This record gives sequence, structure tokens and C-alpha cells, in this order.
Amino acid sequence: MGNKCCKSDPDYDALERERQKLLLAKQRQRARVNAAGKIQAWWRGTLVRRTLLVAALRAWMIQIWWRTLTWRCVHKKQQALLKTYVIQEQAAVKLQSWVRMWQCHQHYCQMCNAVCILQAPKSCFDFQTNDVLQPQCKGASNQLEFHIEILSV
Repeated sequence: MGNKCCKSDPDYDALERERQKLLLAKQRQRARVNAAGKIQAWWRGTLVRRTLLVAALRAWMIQIWWRTLTWRCVHKKQQALLKTYVIQEQAAVKLQSWVRMWQCHQHYCQMCNAVCILQAPKSCFDFQTNDVLQPQCKGASNQLEFHIEILSV
């Protein structure tokens, strides 16, 4: 009987060891699968981040290009407006100078006429005290002032 008992115990132990080995192999397999899943998830995350980085860099380059394009457009408009402003200012200055020159010329002609009238021989005309000529002479001598404004941009 003792032999039978001894024989049955090693069979039981062998089965138990086999079960333990199978259980340990399954645990190792699960651990490997979990580790492989983690590695794959990390790699997919790396690929996604790399793709997102490339997309972000491309979007950034497009934004820079667009800002440069709009800045150039605005700069061209500003330059055109500035040129128009300068041309208008120069035209206004030139027009002002022509008007002032014409006024000076008119005033000069009035002075010359007044001087000619005063210098004419008294026998040519009867000199009467005319209120029309006196203010012209007095006004003419007091108004020989030049006001010149030069506008520059």
C-alpha cells in the first residue's frame, strides 16, 4: 500500500507542477502582450505627435507666408497713399506760390502805376485830391510784405 500511495503523490505533484508551469507561461504571455501593447501605444503616440508637429510647422509656415503677403499689400497701399499725399502737398505749395507771385505782381503793377501817376508832369493833368489814389499809395507802401510758407513732407 505504501507503494501505491507514494506513486500517487508524485503524479499529483507532477500535475500540480505542470499546472504551475502553464499558469506561469500564461502570466508571462500576458505580460509580454501587455508590454507589446504599451510599446505599440508609445510608438503610435510618437507617430501621431510627429505628424501633428509636421502639420503644425506647415500651418505655421502658411501663416507666415499669409502675414507677409498681407503686410506687403498694406505696405504698398501706404506707399501709394503717401505718394498721393506728397504729390497733392507739392501741388498745393506750387499753387500757393503761384497765387502769391500773382498777388505780388498785381501789387507791383499797382505801385508802378501809382508812381507813374505821381511822377507825371503836373501840366498833363489837373491833380485833385482824390481819395482813390491816396489809399492806394499808402496801402501799397504798407503792404510790401512777403509771407512765404514752404511746406515739405
